[in-house]
Amino acid sequence: MKTIELKTSHIEQLIVHLGNELGGTLQSNDKEYTLKMDNEMVDGEITGMSINKNISFIQYDVIFKQDTLLVRNTPVTNPIYFLYCAGGQVSHSFGLYGKQRALNQFQTGIFASEPSKSSCLFFRKDQPVQLSNIIVNTHSSKAENEAVNLLQQQLLQTFIPKGDSEIFAYIGSYNLKIAEKIKHLESIKQHGIVRRLLIKGIAHTMLALEIEQHNRDMNNAENNYGSLTRSEMDTIHQLSVFIQNYPEVNYSLAYLSKKGGMSPAKLQEGFKLLHNRTVSDYIRNVRVETAENLIKTTDLNISEIVYTVGLTSRSYFSKIFKEKYNCSPKYYQDRQNQVAATA
Repeated sequence: MKTIELKTSHIEQLIVHLGNELGGTLQSNDKEYTLKMDNEMVDGEITGMSINKNISFIQYDVIFKQDTLLVRNTPVTNPIYFLYCAGGQVSHSFGLYGKQRALNQFQTGIFASEPSKSSCLFFRKDQPVQLSNIIVNTHSSKAENEAVNLLQQQLLQTFIPKGDSEIFAYIGSYNLKIAEKIKHLESIKQHGIVRRLLIKGIAHTMLALEIEQHNRDMNNAENNYGSLTRSEMDTIHQLSVFIQNYPEVNYSLAYLSKKGGMSPAKLQEGFKLLHNRTVSDYIRNVRVETAENLIKTTDLNISEIVYTVGLTSRSYFSKIFKEKYNCSPKYYQDRQNQVAATA
């Protein structure tokens, strides 16, 4: 097994050290650092950036060719680690010989310990892994603003070990909302400061979702994620993508239940957990967002767009469009045409 010790909280230094250990090519773009690797030790990418002086973000999309252990020991900053596994499986332990806690696909994990303990990530040989790690340093910087310090205080109160405990370890129930945010990260095409701001915004949202997941699990400790299994949540995710790809279909609860192989009650529960919407609300929202995109990117008139997204009533479409975008579809289209004419 290959063991790599990481003794820095500085993202650039960390990525450079990983490059020295694993090989690959390091790319830097506006303080975003990407290590691309394709060799006998590992395939994939490791990307990192600082969100602010006390919060950083690392994304692993890798396949290690041998069992690999990443050991972080940064007692000066003593971070809280917020993990999310979007693909594969990874294990966490405190110290080289501590108990390993497996993080499976779609699961969150939050880990913190006394400064003397190291935080270890174990990647299994030939296992494709997509892992996000948001690192929050527990030692505040005086240069940070009041809002950041308040966030740190709240995190310290919740996640730093208390009493006789030397560690805080939490493995969450399945969460597909964060997986959607990672897809948003991957789809960012902008460059420079716009890209950096978008990544920062998504990373903050992911951190909020992980904290929300922990709070929900604590309030529902006996039955995480209701009655739904991981496989059923995966089915809900697949149905959501299907609706996004084919908004014009005349969906019914019975049709989607049969397609997903689950009861209408479980279907509704899954959509509430994943999207905080009922099934019908989700379908309606997808249709409105698809229509808004068609107005921006095509020459279709409003009636044609209404038909394209699976609706039959133009007045109803205008009503739900205005509820979401605070203007009529015609007004929105006229503004788009004006912008195009002056570009």
